Amino acid sequence: MDRSETYKMTGPKMSLIVSTALASVALAGCTTSAAPPALSSFSKAQTALEKGQVDKAVTHAEAAVLADPRNAEFRAMLGAAYLESGRFQSAATSFDDALELGDTDPRTVLSYALAKTALGDEGSALAKLDAWSSDIDPADLGLAYALAGQPQKGVHVLTNALRGGQNSAKVRQNLAYTYALAGNWRAARVMAAEDVPAGEVNNRIAEWAAQSAPEQYQTRVAGLLRVNPAQDGGQPQYLALNNFPSQGVMVAEAAAQAPAPVVEPTESEALAFGVSNDSTVEIFDPAPAAAPTRVAEAPKPAPAPARARFVSNPVVQALPASYAGKSKRPTPVAAASSQRRMAAVATGSNDTHMVQFGSFSTRAEADRAWEIYQSRYPQLANHDVVITQAEVKGKTFFRVAAAGFGLSSARNMCSTVRSSGKGCFAYAKINPPAGAIDRGVRIAARTR
Repeated sequence: MDRSETYKMTGPKMSLIVSTALASVALAGCTTSAAPPALSSFSKAQTALEKGQVDKAVTHAEAAVLADPRNAEFRAMLGAAYLESGRFQSAATSFDDALELGDTDPRTVLSYALAKTALGDEGSALAKLDAWSSDIDPADLGLAYALAGQPQKGVHVLTNALRGGQNSAKVRQNLAYTYALAGNWRAARVMAAEDVPAGEVNNRIAEWAAQSAPEQYQTRVAGLLRVNPAQDGGQPQYLALNNFPSQGVMVAEAAAQAPAPVVEPTESEALAFGVSNDSTVEIFDPAPAAAPTRVAEAPKPAPAPARARFVSNPVVQALPASYAGKSKRPTPVAAASSQRRMAAVATGSNDTHMVQFGSFSTRAEADRAWEIYQSRYPQLANHDVVITQAEVKGKTFFRVAAAGFGLSSARNMCSTVRSSGKGCFAYAKINPPAGAIDRGVRIAARTR
């Protein structure tokens, strides 16, 4: 996803606008007995992806989209299959279709940005990342910015994530790679050494250096996703989203194309126009046409199962097999870096970090949520609750967090919560998440 003026994709971009009637005939002809049920095809595509059978995944995902062309989930799965097969043009189109149909999954946005970057279209990638920046994991967002030609912005995002307590191997190694893309090789080496044995750091730096040239943007994205770029003429024409307009659009088009009514003139109108009573005159009713009859939307399909991952391996490069986690020493910062401190380090106190579990629209809901968290996780028995009011995009929320953690214990708490399928993240007390309009009210809630 890096900028380049010397290398352009040569694969043809195919586009075909089909009339509503033709599109309807094509769809009806393909979905009777030839195309399998949409959900069945979707499930087969997901299974094939998980097994690494990308060709089968593409075939089944295309069948799912053909059977239900306006399903955002199916379009996103098709994009994932194309991305895994290295077909970046087709992937970008499918992810864009999914977003247009209402997909709000940050993975879809990130996947679209990566596919566009691999095509050299940094402008489209950056515009989408900017629009969705608050929804994408900073560990992914920072690297995506760097790959799309804004490494300094990526450094800013990732260092803020570290300062906020997101001090993981993924964040550190993504930051190391981002430093490399920014040309700060000293900082890249220092950060890479946090998780890579000293004897392997030189190889890691050499690998990044080999991919640092501007024209290597596709190589960088393919390496991140661990896929092989393929010749790609674009998504098949018969799957183009504009072939399958919504029912509302079809009704509006039909109303606009309806012929004007022909009526017989009244005697007074005939005299006014200077014609006899037995003449036929086209009279156009000046009154506004009645609103077209509303056509009920087709019922939505049952929710599809969770999709396979689209992007973002745990770290940019696979960690050595001997990796046993971050050392106890603080995260160092290169002397040339403008950031004096990139990560909060536990100082021995057990009250340096907070663990946030969720945000709620009312204070009463937040209070009730804390009671549920306490009953669900016995580890919270000796921790106070901190409920913080926040303003995000003009909306008020009440964040529920637990106090009294050190960095290590906060991470362990979040691991427990995430293993049960719930959301959680830790942050340093001195650096709360953006949007807080007060420091929170700490309540002694250690007994239930």
